[in-house]
Amino acid sequence: MSDLYGADAYSPVEIARRIESVGEAKARLGVWPLALLGVLAGAFIGLGAMLFVLVKSDPSLGFATSALLGGLVFSMGLLMVVVAGAELFTGNNLIVMAWADGRIGALQVLRNWVVVCLANGVGAVGLALLVFASGHTDLNGGAVGQQVVKMALAKQDLPFGTALVRGILCNILVCMAVWMAMAGRSVVDKAVAVMLPVMAFVAAGFEHSIANMYLMPLAMLVQHGASAATALPMVTWSGVLGNWVAVILGNLLGGAVLVAGVYHVIYRRQPPA
Repeated sequence: MSDLYGADAYSPVEIARRIESVGEAKARLGVWPLALLGVLAGAFIGLGAMLFVLVKSDPSLGFATSALLGGLVFSMGLLMVVVAGAELFTGNNLIVMAWADGRIGALQVLRNWVVVCLANGVGAVGLALLVFASGHTDLNGGAVGQQVVKMALAKQDLPFGTALVRGILCNILVCMAVWMAMAGRSVVDKAVAVMLPVMAFVAAGFEHSIANMYLMPLAMLVQHGASAATALPMVTWSGVLGNWVAVILGNLLGGAVLVAGVYHVIYRRQPPA
């Protein structure tokens, strides 16, 4: 197996073992380090989303060009999580492999997910506040802010089932990016593994819960910071929370069941001879 994949990459069976070992370590991490790393991850994903909006706000780019280029720059966020080190809720859905193998308990998995998801939200919303205060949304004649609001309103209007399915599809690709990054030994290896799956989910319009924790509060700040009242639809907290619930659930199903669960059955429950 090692000859097939070469000395520079871990094989899929080795990746499964590494995912379990890393998942066990994540589940046993203290609350404060876990929370602080979660705040960092939320901010990192927010930075990627910030660049995505910047690209999408340029009307001179065609649909496919802006979608693919926007997805490419968004991948910076996950790459920072993987390389710099941070705890991201969507990627941490993979720790169910360690639970399925009996290395950690269900309460440890839930503790990790709850702490990390909340911390990611703090980091993402905190970055939104800083970005708004910096005047970033005024760039390109205010087109950046308008694009943020447009995207947030579209997310708010998604039916629950649509947001759920988009969340599932998103985290299949995110967890595959993390899975493939675990095969690499260098920063370049990890960057190559992360970029294409992330670009794919962003360009396809799938839903990432932590990115939405940055974009939707930022849109609310932009709208409430407008000088004149308008009759345009507003991003509301009920709409925001409705999106977050559907997308978080979808992300969980996509990452924990359709990636971690499937690979556990293939490589760990019935290890190949």
